[in-house]
Amino acid sequence: MFQSTMVDLMLKTFTIIALFSALVIADHRSNSEVFGKYKSPSSLGLKREKLSHLHFYFHDIVSGKNATVIHVAGASSTHRSSSFFGDIYVIDDPLTIKPDINSKMVGKAQGMYAYSSHTEISLLMVLNFAFTEGKYNGSTLSVLARNEAFSTMREMPIVGGTGVFRFARGYALARTRSMSQVEAIVEYNVFVFHYR
Repeated sequence: MFQSTMVDLMLKTFTIIALFSALVIADHRSNSEVFGKYKSPSSLGLKREKLSHLHFYFHDIVSGKNATVIHVAGASSTHRSSSFFGDIYVIDDPLTIKPDINSKMVGKAQGMYAYSSHTEISLLMVLNFAFTEGKYNGSTLSVLARNEAFSTMREMPIVGGTGVFRFARGYALARTRSMSQVEAIVEYNVFVFHYR
């Protein structure tokens, strides 16, 4: 009888240990192998959301010793196209506080644009506004947009950002202030939601 009770106790103890071990392993796997889970914004140090308005001038310098635009690719048919369809350019354009190129620089527009229409001057813009001044220093805003270059006012989405602009979303309004053989100056008003 004593031996039978001892065996039962050992079996029960073994079963409990085995079940507990299986639960611990399953819990560890479920925590370490989860693809995604909810996180509160505060757990990432994000406080409240705010709306910011940024105003600056974009200088697209296409020729001369200080050119900020370089042609990197084009289709063989591009030269016959009135819309430059297929041409691709990379940019590193200064952003200034006033239309004058010699005014205070607040950042750069870095990225590329491609002429993306057979019938009109329309650009696919993929760029970052990389800021270098004040509280926005080191932060970026990302634009992925269609830009109808000869429209009076263009609206382009802000699809993200870094630094101060983490989780950014909003839009940019662009208006060409002047255009020559050497440079295009574009005024930007950017409205962006982001966390403090």
